[in-house]
Amino acid sequence: MSNDDKRKTLGPLAGVRVLDLSAYIAGPYGCTLLADQGAEVIKIEPPDGDNLRNYPSTLVNESRAFLGVNRSKRGLVLDLKKPEGLSVLLRLVREADVLVHNFRPSVPKRLGIDFDTLQALNPRLIYCAVTGYGETGPMKDKAGYDQVLQTMTGMCAFQGKHPGGAPEILYGSVVDYYAAALLAGGVASALYEREKSGLGQYVGISLLRSALAMQSARLVWAEGEPLDIGRDMRSGGVTGIHPTRQGHLYISANTARFWTALCEKIGLPELATDARYDTVKKRATHAAELVPRLHDALLQRTALEWEALFGDEVPCAASRRIEEMFDHPQVQAEAMIATMPHPVLGSYRGLTRAVTFGRTPGPEPFAAPTPGQHADALLAELGYDAAEGQVLRAAGAVR
Repeated sequence: MSNDDKRKTLGPLAGVRVLDLSAYIAGPYGCTLLADQGAEVIKIEPPDGDNLRNYPSTLVNESRAFLGVNRSKRGLVLDLKKPEGLSVLLRLVREADVLVHNFRPSVPKRLGIDFDTLQALNPRLIYCAVTGYGETGPMKDKAGYDQVLQTMTGMCAFQGKHPGGAPEILYGSVVDYYAAALLAGGVASALYEREKSGLGQYVGISLLRSALAMQSARLVWAEGEPLDIGRDMRSGGVTGIHPTRQGHLYISANTARFWTALCEKIGLPELATDARYDTVKKRATHAAELVPRLHDALLQRTALEWEALFGDEVPCAASRRIEEMFDHPQVQAEAMIATMPHPVLGSYRGLTRAVTFGRTPGPEPFAAPTPGQHADALLAELGYDAAEGQVLRAAGAVR
């Protein structure tokens, strides 16, 4: 491979070193998104490990959740409460570009890794803190979790099946994953600004900001209007998940074109020309009349048959299980799944890059690390000889 070809495969963040001290999902997956783009990410865990490793999993001796969130990282275990462990981290910080953690705001100072301390050591360091509620205010030191923030910020209330009814959780850690995307974007912006100023800076990501940012279209209060008004933007009725002869089908037919195509495809063309149903608002108002007729028509075929029949003319999707995505033709065509060797599992198939770049696509993904998997190599790169490494291990500072 020529040098030009090697540069093309490195990714736009090639040469950037990220220290990932975070746990669970938001911070770790944000760092994985940086790794996808070519950054070298070192996963630094405490002696007990990232708690995500302890989550329920049908894999033997591995956590499915940890594997999915921590691809393409090298692994190191440090006990930052021991001076020797902190010393190793500080040596890493001197040469790092980014440090990410999700400690509560009061913890970094106690550990000796607060922003002011590390910036004095490395003025070019981008220091990213992921918190539950932000850096100030009465809740700043509370632990934040995805579904706690969902419930607090109204997401669960909107998810309930009936207005005023029981709230429901959105499973899939949507707040965490959106925070991860904000992390990757914020760190990349800070790195870009550093190219001009030469200086690092603090980047703050919070689950509260993430949860509210996801609802920005609802979180609008115009002057003079009452606070307690309808903020649900769901069109209702026709748009939604419907039963078929076999399986369920999601249909979106909000434009005149899609509504007309839907009516024709299900054998009810007269609905498309009925003035009572010619807008999304009217169709939602008349849902009690329309939906039973729609359901009767949909019972004539299976969800997959309707999906094929609607094609490009009616936006829709048959409800599938996540397992079906491994070999879905569109997922395969986009090369979204990669097979990654793993020292415990042998190998596993998992998601690869979430962002594509035409000229600098980035490195091939590799498996999430086992605890301390790359400790020897990383210590050697930091200048520790074998004897010093043994001393660190004997002290319980490194694994």
